[in-house]
Amino acid sequence: MKRYLTPILSLLFAANLATSAHAQTKVAVVDMKKVFDGYWRTKEADRQLKERAADFEKARTGIVEDYKKANEEFGKLRESANDPAVSEEERGKRRQTLEKKVAELREQETSLRTFDQNMRQSIADQQLRLRESVLRDIKGVVEEKAKGGSFQMVMDTAAISANQTPIVVYTTLLNGENDLSDSVLKQLNANAPTESAKTAEKPADKPEEKK
Repeated sequence: MKRYLTPILSLLFAANLATSAHAQTKVAVVDMKKVFDGYWRTKEADRQLKERAADFEKARTGIVEDYKKANEEFGKLRESANDPAVSEEERGKRRQTLEKKVAELREQETSLRTFDQNMRQSIADQQLRLRESVLRDIKGVVEEKAKGGSFQMVMDTAAISANQTPIVVYTTLLNGENDLSDSVLKQLNANAPTESAKTAEKPADKPEEKK
């Protein structure tokens, strides 16, 4: 009997420890999507990315226009090189000019592809840097709030699993003192520039009441 009692007592002791640890764990939640989208620096980062993309697009338009002009010149040279009204010697000279133009067009096509690749990579790199910077700010404030409230764990209620399903399926912690979303967002936007603060805190327009 004693031989069987020892492992049973061990199991009960382990279960008791797990229950005690669970009871002592103070958990908070935060909606990271709400905080990320509502943070003034996220909006500022989005504005910067759009401006950068617009600058690239403007430069690309110039490259495309130059290519179109070169292509039009190529068409005229090709017709000229096949003009039966001129001598064979002259047509030979024009074909040489045409070959040079073909080489120029290929170089321009390569330059355009390279420009597009560099543009996409540059914007992607900038987007990643800005996102990481914004997330550092948010995580810093969440950690500060968690320590201030003696929380051992903070869960993201907006998190999605690899199967595109919610990671937090159900919780009773929303809209209570354990939901840090609003307090985190308020602190993040406390030092926002005037225009950004107005945008971040502007309430939704109320529909006009019918008289």
